[in-house]
Amino acid sequence: MKRCVIIGAGDLTISEIPVREEDYVIAADGGYSYCKVLGLEPDLILGDFDSVGEEEARELAAIQAQDPERVIVLPVEKDETDMLAAIHAGLEEGCMEFHIYAGQGGRLEHTIANIQCLIYLKECGAVGYMIDGTGMILVAKDETVSFKPQTEGYLSLFSMGEKARGVTIRNMKYELHEAEVTNSFPVGISNEFIGEAASVTVKDGTLAIILTWG
Repeated sequence: MKRCVIIGAGDLTISEIPVREEDYVIAADGGYSYCKVLGLEPDLILGDFDSVGEEEARELAAIQAQDPERVIVLPVEKDETDMLAAIHAGLEEGCMEFHIYAGQGGRLEHTIANIQCLIYLKECGAVGYMIDGTGMILVAKDETVSFKPQTEGYLSLFSMGEKARGVTIRNMKYELHEAEVTNSFPVGISNEFIGEAASVTVKDGTLAIILTWG
């Protein structure tokens, strides 16, 4: 499965991003600055770049002059976010697994929008993980998500629609069986891994699953 690594413009809370040679790396807008700090060479640099400084603007112009397809300048006024545009670019490259960094923090509306992007990926038949230094967010839709016995920390889940039915949590501190989880009652907060192979199942609906490392 071809993997896309996207570096966004949110808060970067890690000092290294694992990238394989075959990965398709996208810097989404301000993520270009993070790529420079981390020593990453993105395959694509994309965004409206409305907040970049003069020095970076010159750098991007030079890159675009040398390789026009490597830099995509988006209009400031547009329907989709820079992150969603980056996801579209990754999908066009044939990527079906997405690792998103610096997708949280900063303005709350952008974090929520990026969680919705994970749902969009799921609806496209792909899978996305939004990763930072404290944990990871993923989406489950009509499926079972499994976790290895060595996973540590906490797991919280939220219904992304009005209801998620048939929710089962196995081999965690607080188990659940065939439950209905709604978007108006936060029942799935701060469950704990207990050193066993655990799983979360949702038979009908979409869950946002938030892992917080121990």
